[in-house]
Amino acid sequence: MWCPRLAWLLRGQRGSPGRRWPWLPRGPWPVLAAPVRCHPTAPASPQCAWQLHQDHLELRYGSTLMRLDFVWLRDHCRSASCYNAKTNQRSLDTASVDLAIRPQAVRVDETTLFLTWPDGHVTRYGLEWLLRNSYEGQKQQVMHPRILWNAEIYRQAQVPSVDCRSFLETDEGLKEFLQNFLLYGIAFVENVTPTKEDTEILAERISIIRETIYGRMWYFTSDFSRGDTAYTKLALDRHTDTTYFQEPCGIQVFHCLKHEGTGGRTLLVDGFHAAEQVLRRAPEHFELLAKVPLKHEDVESVGGCHNHMIGVGPVLNVYPWNNELYLIRYNNYDRAVINTVPHDVVRRWYHAHRALTAELRRPDNELWVKLKPGKALFVDNWRVLHGREAFTGYRQLCGCYLTRDDVLNTARLLGLQA
Repeated sequence: MWCPRLAWLLRGQRGSPGRRWPWLPRGPWPVLAAPVRCHPTAPASPQCAWQLHQDHLELRYGSTLMRLDFVWLRDHCRSASCYNAKTNQRSLDTASVDLAIRPQAVRVDETTLFLTWPDGHVTRYGLEWLLRNSYEGQKQQVMHPRILWNAEIYRQAQVPSVDCRSFLETDEGLKEFLQNFLLYGIAFVENVTPTKEDTEILAERISIIRETIYGRMWYFTSDFSRGDTAYTKLALDRHTDTTYFQEPCGIQVFHCLKHEGTGGRTLLVDGFHAAEQVLRRAPEHFELLAKVPLKHEDVESVGGCHNHMIGVGPVLNVYPWNNELYLIRYNNYDRAVINTVPHDVVRRWYHAHRALTAELRRPDNELWVKLKPGKALFVDNWRVLHGREAFTGYRQLCGCYLTRDDVLNTARLLGLQA
């Protein structure tokens, strides 16, 4: 079931049209300025043609029609005087570019666009570079290839766990782990020594640990040492963590060190899969969940812990240029008073929230895992919701939050798209 989905994602990487959210306008949009002059394709370059307009260059390369603003073309020049190739940083002062700038001459060969500016400066762009980096090229691609799953899809995929030694000592083991994590939003490491110290070593292999109000590495028991339902033996409904942070934590690590009792299975749900179903069945609900900002709040005063955190954002977050979902902020425990939504919208928002909740609670979307000593779980907290069933006896977990930027950085350095 998941193979066609992966094939679709890979086609998207090669430039096929990606999914558009239905409330955004579709291109191409009309050209407002009348063309100044038109240049047909040269015989040696049958896949490229260009047309000069009042404020932009229209360039067709292959099947993609790009509209490139003149200021943008001058600002992104990669010549030695405008861009430092050693540091990969811009040297040109963008504020110094004339906002009415126009090229004096334009030429295109089989691989390169040449622009000569009024001061004689020449800018060269590879056509493939423009295809990758233009707005029209970017909106056809996905930032983060992934496989959406329910419980059956995940089980059929038979995603392997990675051995702790391979994870810590080889790039191959680390790369396999990160590829699984990027595609599914969850990944497991086996044969980890069940201590907080060894779990910390594991986490630091891929990221800087993010210290929060819960500390750096935390022990987790049902002693109600924090003012949170998680520190009890009660069942926890599916949710994402730290929704009350302005930027919710990116990755969470769980490692069960000991459990002397019954129950306590961990629940995992792919929030992106559920959101996709909402989009397919009721796009107006998806639109509302992506547009309406909400407050989430953590008010805590237990022992020496005194915190009041507030995070604001919609339940669903999408990249505006290609409409790709990148973050779900869902936690019914921590959602604050809804006072950011006018009365003529709030009822519609409740309908939309109910539609998403129904998908998240579908039994076939629930993956139940029994955590045990030696098996560490990494969860993408921007995508996968977690919960647990009630338990008895003494149960101790340790874990931490990781900085998302560092995890993705590690993946990119290993050659993965992240």
